[in-house]
Amino acid sequence: MTIRLPDSKGTLRTYDPRTEPLTATTGTAFTSRTVFSAAHVVADQYADVSPDSPAAVDWDVTLAFRRHLWSHGLGVAEAMDTAQRGMGLDWAGAAELIRRSAAEAKAVGGLIACGVGTDQLTGPASLAEVRAAYEEQLALVEASGAQAILMASRALAAAATGPEDYLDIYGHLLRQSAEPVILHWLGPMFDPALEGYWGSPDLDAATEVFLQVIAAHPDKIDGIKVSLLDAQREVDLRRRLPDGVRCYTGDDFNYPELIAGDEKGFSHALLGIFDPLGPLAAEAVRVLDTGDVTGFRQLLDPTVELSRHLFQTPTRFYKTGVVFLAWLAGHQSHFTMVGGLQSARSLPHLARAYELADGLGLFPDPKLAEERMRNLLALYGVNH
Repeated sequence: MTIRLPDSKGTLRTYDPRTEPLTATTGTAFTSRTVFSAAHVVADQYADVSPDSPAAVDWDVTLAFRRHLWSHGLGVAEAMDTAQRGMGLDWAGAAELIRRSAAEAKAVGGLIACGVGTDQLTGPASLAEVRAAYEEQLALVEASGAQAILMASRALAAAATGPEDYLDIYGHLLRQSAEPVILHWLGPMFDPALEGYWGSPDLDAATEVFLQVIAAHPDKIDGIKVSLLDAQREVDLRRRLPDGVRCYTGDDFNYPELIAGDEKGFSHALLGIFDPLGPLAAEAVRVLDTGDVTGFRQLLDPTVELSRHLFQTPTRFYKTGVVFLAWLAGHQSHFTMVGGLQSARSLPHLARAYELADGLGLFPDPKLAEERMRNLLALYGVNH
Protein backbone atom coordinates (compact mmCIF):
# COMPACT_ATOMS: atom_id res chain seq x y z
CA MET A 1 0.00 0.00 0.00
CA THR A 2 1.33 3.43 -0.92
CA ILE A 3 1.47 6.50 1.27
CA ARG A 4 1.27 10.11 0.13
CA LEU A 5 4.06 12.33 1.43
CA PRO A 6 4.37 16.12 1.10
CA ASP A 7 7.50 17.46 -0.54
CA SER A 8 9.31 20.77 -0.14
CA LYS A 9 7.20 22.32 -2.94
CA GLY A 10 3.95 21.68 -1.10
CA THR A 11 2.74 18.86 -3.32
CA LEU A 12 1.86 15.28 -2.39
CA ARG A 13 3.59 12.33 -4.02
CA THR A 14 3.22 8.60 -3.51
CA TYR A 15 5.77 6.41 -1.75
CA ASP A 16 5.83 2.62 -1.39
CA PRO A 17 7.00 1.79 2.14
CA ARG A 18 9.46 -0.99 2.70
CA THR A 19 8.04 -4.20 4.13
CA GLU A 20 11.18 -5.85 5.54
CA PRO A 21 13.56 -4.32 8.08
CA LEU A 22 17.32 -4.54 7.83
CA THR A 23 18.57 -7.44 9.94
CA ALA A 24 21.08 -6.36 12.57
CA THR A 25 22.25 -8.41 15.52
CA THR A 26 23.42 -7.30 18.93
CA GLY A 27 27.06 -7.75 19.84
CA THR A 28 30.05 -6.87 21.95
CA ALA A 29 32.37 -3.88 21.79
CA PHE A 30 34.33 -3.15 18.63
CA THR A 31 38.02 -3.89 18.16
CA SER A 32 39.20 -1.39 15.55
CA ARG A 33 37.38 1.80 16.57
CA THR A 34 35.93 3.37 19.70
CA VAL A 35 32.40 4.46 18.81
CA PHE A 36 29.99 6.56 20.85
CA SER A 37 26.44 7.45 19.95
CA ALA A 38 25.24 10.73 21.41
CA ALA A 39 21.78 9.83 22.72
CA HIS A 40 18.51 11.77 22.87
CA VAL A 41 16.22 12.11 25.88
CA VAL A 42 12.58 11.04 25.92
CA ALA A 43 10.11 13.59 27.26
CA ASP A 44 7.34 12.72 29.72
CA GLN A 45 4.36 13.31 27.43
CA TYR A 46 1.94 13.56 30.35
CA ALA A 47 3.79 16.32 32.17
CA ASP A 48 1.92 19.63 32.38
CA VAL A 49 4.80 21.85 31.27
CA SER A 50 5.53 24.73 28.90
CA PRO A 51 8.61 25.33 26.73
CA ASP A 52 9.99 27.49 29.55
CA SER A 53 9.55 24.83 32.23
CA PRO A 54 12.32 22.57 33.50
CA ALA A 55 12.53 19.45 31.36
CA ALA A 56 10.17 16.62 32.28
CA VAL A 57 11.95 13.40 31.28
CA ASP A 58 10.57 9.88 31.02
CA TRP A 59 13.50 8.22 32.76
CA ASP A 60 12.46 4.61 32.13
CA VAL A 61 12.17 5.02 28.36
CA THR A 62 15.25 7.25 28.18
CA LEU A 63 17.37 4.60 29.91
CA ALA A 64 15.83 1.82 27.83
CA PHE A 65 17.09 3.57 24.70
CA ARG A 66 20.60 3.63 26.15
CA ARG A 67 20.39 -0.10 26.81
CA HIS A 68 19.42 -0.50 23.15
CA LEU A 69 22.61 1.30 22.07
CA TRP A 70 24.79 -0.66 24.49
CA SER A 71 23.29 -3.94 23.29
CA HIS A 72 24.76 -3.26 19.86
CA GLY A 73 28.23 -2.52 21.27
CA LEU A 74 28.01 1.25 20.97
CA GLY A 75 29.16 3.58 23.71
CA VAL A 76 26.80 6.30 24.92
CA ALA A 77 27.83 9.95 24.88
CA GLU A 78 25.51 11.32 27.52
CA ALA A 79 24.12 14.78 28.22
CA MET A 80 25.48 16.23 24.99
CA ASP A 81 23.72 18.50 22.51
CA THR A 82 21.79 15.49 21.11
CA ALA A 83 20.13 15.26 24.54
CA GLN A 84 18.99 18.87 23.99
CA ARG A 85 21.59 20.20 26.38
CA GLY A 86 20.96 23.93 26.42
CA MET A 87 17.90 23.49 24.16
CA GLY A 88 15.32 22.20 26.59
CA LEU A 89 17.45 20.24 29.06
CA ASP A 90 18.89 22.43 31.82
CA TRP A 91 21.77 21.58 34.16
CA ALA A 92 19.52 20.10 36.83
CA GLY A 93 18.03 17.72 34.28
CA ALA A 94 21.43 16.96 32.78
CA ALA A 95 22.88 16.18 36.20
CA GLU A 96 20.10 13.72 36.92
CA LEU A 97 20.54 12.18 33.46
CA ILE A 98 24.27 11.73 34.08
CA ARG A 99 23.73 10.08 37.45
CA ARG A 100 21.06 7.71 36.15
CA SER A 101 22.84 6.80 32.91
CA ALA A 102 26.20 6.26 34.58
CA ALA A 103 24.59 3.91 37.09
CA GLU A 104 22.84 2.05 34.27
CA ALA A 105 26.12 1.78 32.33
CA LYS A 106 27.81 0.28 35.36
CA ALA A 107 24.97 -2.23 35.78
CA VAL A 108 25.14 -3.49 32.18
CA GLY A 109 28.85 -2.96 31.49
CA GLY A 110 28.25 -0.23 28.92
CA LEU A 111 30.75 2.38 27.77
CA ILE A 112 29.74 5.92 28.74
CA ALA A 113 31.16 9.43 28.58
CA CYS A 114 29.27 12.47 29.83
CA GLY A 115 29.24 16.13 28.90
CA VAL A 116 30.81 18.69 31.23
CA GLY A 117 29.79 22.29 30.57
CA THR A 118 28.78 25.53 32.27
CA ASP A 119 25.05 25.64 31.60
CA GLN A 120 24.15 26.25 35.24
CA LEU A 121 25.22 29.83 34.47
CA THR A 122 22.13 31.62 33.19
CA GLY A 123 23.48 35.13 32.61
CA PRO A 124 26.73 37.00 32.00
CA ALA A 125 29.55 35.37 33.98
CA SER A 126 33.13 36.13 34.88
CA LEU A 127 35.98 33.81 33.97
CA ALA A 128 36.18 32.75 37.62
CA GLU A 129 32.50 31.79 37.55
CA VAL A 130 33.00 29.88 34.30
CA ARG A 131 35.86 27.92 35.84
CA ALA A 132 33.83 27.14 38.98
CA ALA A 133 30.88 25.96 36.88
CA TYR A 134 33.10 23.64 34.86
CA GLU A 135 34.62 22.31 38.11
CA GLU A 136 31.20 21.55 39.58
CA GLN A 137 30.14 19.55 36.54
CA LEU A 138 33.48 17.78 36.20
CA ALA A 139 33.26 16.67 39.83
CA LEU A 140 29.77 15.26 39.30
CA VAL A 141 30.73 13.31 36.17
CA GLU A 142 33.86 11.89 37.79
CA ALA A 143 31.91 10.94 40.93
CA SER A 144 29.44 9.06 38.71
CA GLY A 145 32.25 6.91 37.34
CA ALA A 146 31.84 8.14 33.75
CA GLN A 147 34.47 9.59 31.46
CA ALA A 148 34.27 13.37 31.10
CA ILE A 149 33.75 15.24 27.85
CA LEU A 150 34.77 18.88 28.24
CA MET A 151 32.18 20.63 26.08
CA ALA A 152 32.44 24.07 24.57
CA SER A 153 30.92 26.73 26.83
CA ARG A 154 28.66 29.56 25.74
CA ALA A 155 29.62 31.40 28.92
CA LEU A 156 33.33 31.06 28.17
CA ALA A 157 32.80 32.23 24.58
CA ALA A 158 31.07 35.34 25.94
CA ALA A 159 33.57 36.06 28.75
CA ALA A 160 36.88 35.31 27.03
CA THR A 161 38.84 38.23 25.62
CA GLY A 162 41.37 36.15 23.69
CA PRO A 163 43.14 32.80 23.31
CA GLU A 164 44.93 33.12 26.65
CA ASP A 165 41.63 32.81 28.53
CA TYR A 166 40.92 29.47 26.84
CA LEU A 167 44.45 28.24 27.56
CA ASP A 168 44.06 29.20 31.21
CA ILE A 169 40.59 27.69 31.78
CA TYR A 170 41.25 24.44 29.95
CA GLY A 171 44.71 24.08 31.44
CA HIS A 172 43.27 24.44 34.93
CA LEU A 173 40.57 21.83 34.28
CA LEU A 174 42.93 19.34 32.68
CA ARG A 175 45.44 19.58 35.51
CA GLN A 176 42.78 18.64 38.04
CA SER A 177 40.92 15.98 36.06
CA ALA A 178 41.27 12.53 37.60
CA GLU A 179 41.25 10.65 34.29
CA PRO A 180 41.90 11.56 30.64
CA VAL A 181 39.01 13.50 29.12
CA ILE A 182 37.60 14.10 25.66
CA LEU A 183 37.80 17.70 24.43
CA HIS A 184 34.83 18.79 22.34
CA TRP A 185 35.04 21.50 19.69
CA LEU A 186 31.47 22.26 18.65
CA GLY A 187 31.14 24.60 15.70
CA PRO A 188 28.73 27.53 15.45
CA MET A 189 26.56 25.65 12.97
CA PHE A 190 25.46 23.57 15.96
CA ASP A 191 25.35 26.50 18.39
CA PRO A 192 25.66 30.08 17.09
CA ALA A 193 26.73 31.25 20.57
CA LEU A 194 30.04 29.42 20.05
CA GLU A 195 31.19 31.64 17.20
CA GLY A 196 34.87 32.54 17.70
CA TYR A 197 35.62 29.70 20.11
CA TRP A 198 39.27 29.26 21.07
CA GLY A 199 39.68 33.01 20.75
CA SER A 200 39.19 33.67 17.05
CA PRO A 201 36.52 33.40 14.33
CA ASP A 202 39.38 32.37 12.02
CA LEU A 203 39.39 28.55 12.14
CA ASP A 204 43.09 28.30 11.34
CA ALA A 205 43.96 30.54 14.27
CA ALA A 206 41.48 28.72 16.53
CA THR A 207 43.01 25.39 15.55
CA GLU A 208 46.44 26.52 16.71
CA VAL A 209 45.06 27.45 20.15
CA PHE A 210 43.22 24.12 20.36
CA LEU A 211 46.43 22.29 19.54
CA GLN A 212 48.31 24.29 22.19
CA VAL A 213 45.88 23.04 24.84
CA ILE A 214 46.38 19.45 23.67
CA ALA A 215 50.18 19.70 23.41
CA ALA A 216 50.43 21.04 26.96
CA HIS A 217 48.39 18.19 28.49
CA PRO A 218 48.57 15.08 26.25
CA ASP A 219 48.45 12.72 29.25
CA LYS A 220 45.13 14.19 30.37
CA ILE A 221 43.42 13.99 26.96
CA ASP A 222 42.01 10.70 25.72
CA GLY A 223 40.87 12.34 22.52
CA ILE A 224 39.16 15.23 20.81
CA LYS A 225 35.70 15.40 19.30
CA VAL A 226 35.54 17.67 16.28
CA SER A 227 32.14 18.92 15.09
CA LEU A 228 32.95 21.42 12.35
CA LEU A 229 31.44 19.58 9.34
CA ASP A 230 34.73 20.05 7.47
CA ALA A 231 36.31 16.69 6.59
CA GLN A 232 39.67 18.01 5.38
CA ARG A 233 40.10 20.20 8.44
CA GLU A 234 39.48 17.19 10.66
CA VAL A 235 42.00 15.08 8.74
CA ASP A 236 44.62 17.82 8.96
CA LEU A 237 43.96 18.21 12.67
CA ARG A 238 44.12 14.53 13.54
CA ARG A 239 47.47 14.23 11.74
CA ARG A 240 48.88 16.81 14.15
CA LEU A 241 47.70 15.16 17.36
CA PRO A 242 50.27 13.82 19.82
CA ASP A 243 50.68 10.04 19.96
CA GLY A 244 47.97 8.48 22.07
CA VAL A 245 45.41 11.27 21.58
CA ARG A 246 42.47 10.06 19.51
CA CYS A 247 40.30 11.97 17.10
CA TYR A 248 36.57 11.26 17.50
CA THR A 249 34.73 12.49 14.45
CA GLY A 250 31.63 14.53 15.13
CA ASP A 251 31.15 15.21 11.41
CA ASP A 252 27.63 14.06 10.59
CA PHE A 253 28.20 14.87 6.91
CA ASN A 254 31.40 12.91 6.20
CA TYR A 255 31.66 10.20 8.86
CA PRO A 256 32.11 7.09 6.66
CA GLU A 257 35.31 8.35 5.02
CA LEU A 258 36.66 9.78 8.27
CA ILE A 259 36.09 6.57 10.24
CA ALA A 260 37.47 4.44 7.39
CA GLY A 261 40.56 6.64 7.36
CA ASP A 262 43.55 6.68 5.04
CA GLU A 263 47.16 5.55 4.98
CA LYS A 264 48.02 8.06 7.71
CA GLY A 265 45.29 7.29 10.20
CA PHE A 266 41.57 7.33 10.96
CA SER A 267 38.96 8.84 13.23
CA HIS A 268 37.02 7.12 15.97
CA ALA A 269 33.43 8.33 16.32
CA LEU A 270 31.15 10.30 18.62
CA LEU A 271 28.10 11.07 16.52
CA GLY A 272 24.52 12.18 16.96
CA ILE A 273 23.51 10.40 13.75
CA PHE A 274 24.42 7.08 15.37
CA ASP A 275 21.35 7.54 17.59
CA PRO A 276 18.94 6.58 14.76
CA LEU A 277 21.58 4.55 12.90
CA GLY A 278 22.66 2.51 15.95
CA PRO A 279 22.22 -1.12 14.79
CA LEU A 280 23.26 -0.39 11.21
CA ALA A 281 26.28 1.65 12.30
CA ALA A 282 27.32 -1.13 14.67
CA GLU A 283 27.08 -3.72 11.92
CA ALA A 284 29.22 -1.56 9.66
CA VAL A 285 31.92 -1.11 12.31
CA ARG A 286 32.03 -4.86 12.92
CA VAL A 287 32.68 -5.32 9.22
CA LEU A 288 35.47 -2.76 9.50
CA ASP A 289 36.87 -4.74 12.46
CA THR A 290 37.59 -7.56 9.99
CA GLY A 291 39.61 -5.19 7.80
CA ASP A 292 36.90 -4.97 5.14
CA VAL A 293 36.88 -1.24 4.40
CA THR A 294 34.85 -1.71 1.21
CA GLY A 295 32.13 -3.61 3.05
CA PHE A 296 32.07 -0.94 5.75
CA ARG A 297 31.58 1.80 3.19
CA GLN A 298 28.91 -0.19 1.34
CA LEU A 299 26.87 -0.32 4.54
CA LEU A 300 27.48 3.19 5.84
CA ASP A 301 27.77 5.36 2.72
CA PRO A 302 24.04 5.05 1.87
CA THR A 303 23.16 6.55 5.27
CA VAL A 304 24.84 9.88 4.56
CA GLU A 305 21.87 11.26 2.62
CA LEU A 306 19.64 10.77 5.68
CA SER A 307 22.24 12.32 7.97
CA ARG A 308 22.73 15.37 5.78
CA HIS A 309 18.98 15.78 5.64
CA LEU A 310 18.57 15.64 9.42
CA PHE A 311 21.49 18.00 9.97
CA GLN A 312 20.57 20.54 7.30
CA THR A 313 20.47 24.17 8.37
CA PRO A 314 19.51 25.28 10.94
CA THR A 315 21.72 22.36 12.03
CA ARG A 316 20.95 22.71 15.74
CA PHE A 317 17.43 21.42 15.11
CA TYR A 318 18.65 18.00 14.00
CA LYS A 319 17.42 16.68 17.37
CA THR A 320 13.84 16.92 16.12
CA GLY A 321 14.52 14.44 13.33
CA VAL A 322 16.43 12.13 15.66
CA VAL A 323 13.53 11.91 18.12
CA PHE A 324 11.01 11.61 15.28
CA LEU A 325 12.83 8.54 13.95
CA ALA A 326 13.03 7.03 17.45
CA TRP A 327 9.23 7.33 17.64
CA LEU A 328 8.72 5.75 14.22
CA ALA A 329 11.13 2.95 15.16
CA GLY A 330 9.10 2.12 18.28
CA HIS A 331 11.67 3.18 20.86
CA GLN A 332 9.10 5.53 22.41
CA SER A 333 5.33 5.81 22.24
CA HIS A 334 5.05 9.47 21.25
CA PHE A 335 6.66 12.32 19.32
CA THR A 336 6.97 14.87 22.10
CA MET A 337 10.21 16.61 23.03
CA VAL A 338 11.41 18.60 26.01
CA GLY A 339 11.01 22.29 25.32
CA GLY A 340 8.38 21.57 22.66
CA LEU A 341 11.14 21.08 20.08
CA GLN A 342 9.01 18.65 18.04
CA SER A 343 7.73 21.76 16.25
CA ALA A 344 11.18 22.80 15.02
CA ARG A 345 11.01 20.95 11.68
CA SER A 346 8.38 21.10 8.96
CA LEU A 347 6.11 18.28 7.85
CA PRO A 348 7.92 17.95 4.47
CA HIS A 349 11.24 17.66 6.35
CA LEU A 350 9.88 14.91 8.59
CA ALA A 351 8.26 13.12 5.64
CA ARG A 352 11.57 13.02 3.80
CA ALA A 353 13.30 11.73 6.94
CA TYR A 354 10.74 8.92 7.12
CA GLU A 355 11.25 8.03 3.48
CA LEU A 356 15.05 7.94 3.73
CA ALA A 357 15.06 5.98 6.99
CA ASP A 358 12.51 3.50 5.66
CA GLY A 359 14.59 3.01 2.53
CA LEU A 360 17.58 2.10 4.69
CA GLY A 361 15.52 -0.43 6.66
CA LEU A 362 16.03 1.36 9.96
CA PHE A 363 12.60 0.53 11.35
CA PRO A 364 12.35 -2.81 13.22
CA ASP A 365 8.63 -2.82 12.40
CA PRO A 366 8.01 -1.06 9.07
CA LYS A 367 4.24 -1.36 9.45
CA LEU A 368 4.33 0.43 12.79
CA ALA A 369 6.45 3.19 11.28
CA GLU A 370 4.03 3.55 8.37
CA GLU A 371 1.04 3.66 10.72
CA ARG A 372 2.65 6.37 12.85
CA MET A 373 3.61 8.36 9.76
CA ARG A 374 0.01 8.19 8.55
CA ASN A 375 -1.20 9.40 11.95
CA LEU A 376 1.15 12.39 11.81
CA LEU A 377 0.04 13.19 8.26
CA ALA A 378 -3.61 13.06 9.35
CA LEU A 379 -2.84 15.44 12.21
CA TYR A 380 -1.57 17.90 9.59
CA GLY A 381 -4.69 17.42 7.44
CA VAL A 382 -3.28 15.02 4.86
CA ASN A 383 -6.00 12.54 3.94
CA HIS A 384 -5.35 9.12 2.46
